[in-house]
Amino acid sequence: MTERATDQVPEPVSEPAAATATGPAPGTAPSTAALLTEAMTKSGLLWIEVEGDRTWPAWHVWDEGAALVVSGPGEQPLPWLPPEVRLVLRSKDTGGRLLTVRAHVHVLEPGTPEWERATGLLRASRLNSVDDSLTRWAAECTVTALVPFDSPVESPGAYAAGDHREPPARTAATTTAWRPWHWGGRGEEKAARKRARAEAKAARRAAKERAKLRKKRQRRGTRRRGR
Repeated sequence: MTERATDQVPEPVSEPAAATATGPAPGTAPSTAALLTEAMTKSGLLWIEVEGDRTWPAWHVWDEGAALVVSGPGEQPLPWLPPEVRLVLRSKDTGGRLLTVRAHVHVLEPGTPEWERATGLLRASRLNSVDDSLTRWAAECTVTALVPFDSPVESPGAYAAGDHREPPARTAATTTAWRPWHWGGRGEEKAARKRARAEAKAARRAAKERAKLRKKRQRRGTRRRGR
């Protein structure tokens, strides 16, 4: 469950904006800012690299230079985020890594204009949203603005040599009792039946060969006694 960060002072989202309607953030080339905006708006999924922790996937809404995310009970799980993280953005066309950027983390406090605007956008984009979303988010969840800044760490033509593969995250999810029914059985069950059929077929073939051999020996014995 995501812990509520109470020691962070919320800051206006628009101050360190990375790519606003008026222009890119300081130190960001216009072409890179346009690519960042396109990546953020075309894909609703990004990955948050937390130092000392794993990389966390998160759905977001892009709004005037900030990626807005909500986490907590009933929402996506995210750990407590430090003041600065890295965001990995994917290409909507290929699904591969497109940009890696540094971002400031701003926790938005309920009741502030920034929180009201962010939750309104998140609720509109949230699948299967319910009527009490805003009340629940204010009481139990954390709404965070991730604001990219500076030049990208990785971009087209300048990717790190590593493949960024990580082991799967540990989970308590398991199947302890009933298992869903599969047409024709599960894969391991089908393989076991196939092996059993092959073994039975081989046993029948061997039995036929032994029977033929016995008959052949009997015919030889009969001919010898007739002499």
